[in-house]
Formats: sequence, structure tokens, C-alpha cells
Amino acid sequence: MSDERLRRWRLVLGGEAEEETGTTLSAEDRSVDAALAALYDAAEGESGTQRSAGLGSSAPRVARWLGDIRQYFPSTVVQVMQRDAVERLGITRMLMEPELLGAVEPDVHLVSTLLALNEVMPEETKQTARDVVGRVVAELEARLAERTRAAVTGALDRAGRTARPRHSDIDWDRTIRANLKHFSPALGTIVPERLVGYARRNHSVQRDIVLAIDQSGSMAESVVYASLFGAVLGSIRTLRTSLVVFDTAVVDLTDQLEDPVDVLFGTQLGGGTDINRALAYCEELVTKPAETVLVLISDLYEGGIREEMLRRARSLVESGVQVIALLALADSGTPSYDAENAATLAELGVPTFACTPDKFPDLMAAAIRREDIGGWAATNIT
Repeated sequence: MSDERLRRWRLVLGGEAEEETGTTLSAEDRSVDAALAALYDAAEGESGTQRSAGLGSSAPRVARWLGDIRQYFPSTVVQVMQRDAVERLGITRMLMEPELLGAVEPDVHLVSTLLALNEVMPEETKQTARDVVGRVVAELEARLAERTRAAVTGALDRAGRTARPRHSDIDWDRTIRANLKHFSPALGTIVPERLVGYARRNHSVQRDIVLAIDQSGSMAESVVYASLFGAVLGSIRTLRTSLVVFDTAVVDLTDQLEDPVDVLFGTQLGGGTDINRALAYCEELVTKPAETVLVLISDLYEGGIREEMLRRARSLVESGVQVIALLALADSGTPSYDAENAATLAELGVPTFACTPDKFPDLMAAAIRREDIGGWAATNIT
């Protein structure tokens, strides 16, 4: 085995493997090893539960450790280690101290933790928390916002296209391309048999979008992404976007859509789930069923009245609303969800599946074009 492989195994296995591997670490590797040991080396207590190797008792020690892991590991690994630190060592309190919070590597999971702690966070930490959340939102917007606008506005344009446009609404580029086969050699020009343009309704609201987001603790990552997409959709003037979050209560955050950070801090992760109550509220928002897309983002573990929830879902579908149930809107793996409710909703005509954020813009475009979303999911969701 090569020296490099032995070195790596020594770092993976910890100090007890030094003799077995016959590897002596360099000074820098010992610093890396210490950073790993502080998190992953733990002794068994008399009660059988693990106790930390020492990160939990000292804020300066936590600050140094955060600095060390940022120095020795790439940001993707740092994010995993921070998440493990919060879960394994009980150092959630580090997120309550501005100087420590400012040192962490922000990611979606950290945002979820901050939102869960929002109600108990000291005032002096809240602005730092908003700054951290703002950094993550800005990164996500750079990755997803423009693509979402392009996909959705393109779908709206196609939905609004008409073959009998007024002269000022003619799309000459598409009209010429649609009539190339009608070129007249005698006249030396194209004789258009079909005009392509955009109806005047394109300048007003064309679709109503309702996002209903389950804010129970298990949906934390989905809440972050859904809130961002809500803000992006809300910026498209030909859409009327409503954003509703719910647990056992329902809160309408539509008036905060201009700032996704405000939307996120308006959520309250945790608590139970009453999908029936949420759908009842969403029913009140529907004024044009045939032009409404309702996206329910939930793991479907219903704490309310299941029969009423299913009845409302059926009623919405029968009225013409395009209802879609997303079991998760997240980058993470296969979600945990109520399989019985998912199957029943699918039987009622509600496509039910999980979706990654990268696929969501195309999903919304397909919904606006009123495509078969079940078929779209079968083709696009692996």
C-alpha cells in the first residue's frame, strides 16, 4: 500500500490506527487529525451515550475549530462537518453567538437550523443570522432565478400566442419562420398564410400560482427552496403568485414576496401538520380555476382530518385547478412521506412526486402550458 493511502487511512481511522498503519503524521496532518478528532472521536460514557471530545464547552475553542476546518477542507466538506457538529456534539449554541455564526460556511442546511432557532435567538445574533441567510439566498438566486424566469415567461408567451393577432401584436420573426414554405418566386416574397403573435392578455395576469408549503421540521430544506422560488415567481408580472406556509395553522406570506429573506424569517419550522386547513385556505384564493396552478409541498403526513383533506383535493381538481403535490423540493435523497396519502392523491388526479430545485423551473413551465404533469415527471424525474 502506498504511503499516501496509508496516510489517508490513518486520518480516517484516527490515532488508534497509527501503529497499525505505521504512519507518522506531519505537523500539518496532525492539525487536520485534531480537527477531525474533536468532532468524530468520542468516548463511551457510563450511560452508554457518547460525550463530545471537547467542542461543546468553550466558545473560543469552537471558533478555532471552525477556522481550522475551513483551512484544511473544501467548503462542501466543511458544510458536512458543521452539520455533524450540531447534531453530534450539541453545539447549537454556537449559532447563538454572532462571532461564531459569522465564521461558519453558510449552506441550505445551516439556513434551516437558523430558521428553526429564530424564535429563541438573541436579538444581537439575529442580524448576523439574516446576513448568513442572505448570503445563501443570493447564491441560490444566482443559480436558479434567471433560469426560472426564462422557463416560466417562455411558457407564458407560448400559452398566449394567437393566430389572429392585431397588427401591433404580430411576432414577425416567428411568422416568417412559420411561412417559409409559402415563398412566392413570382412576387419574390413570402405570402404568410398564418400570422403568429401574442394576445393582449399577455400584458396582464395570465396564471395564478399558489404555493402551499408545509413548514414542519422534516420539510426544512424544501421550505428554503420553495420560499426562494416563490419570490422569483412573484417578480413575474404576468403571474399572480400567492405563498402560504402551514403547520397546524396557516400563514399567508404573499405580501413579503419581494424579499425572500423576509419570507424565510416569516416561517416557523417545527410543529404539526394540517394539510386540510391549508387546502381550505388555498381554495379561497382560487378565482379562476382553469388558470390556477396549486403546488402543495408536503411530505403528506396529515395531522388534520384526512378525509376532508382528500375531499378538498378532489374538489380542486374537479373545478379545473392544476394541483401538484411535491413530496420534497430539495437536493437531498429520497424523502420520507406518507405513501398511502401520496397514492390516494395520485388516484384523484394529483401528480405526486419529489423534485429537485434544478427541475422546478421546467416543472412550472410545463404546468403553465397545462401539460400532463404525471407524464412530465415520468420523463424528467429519476
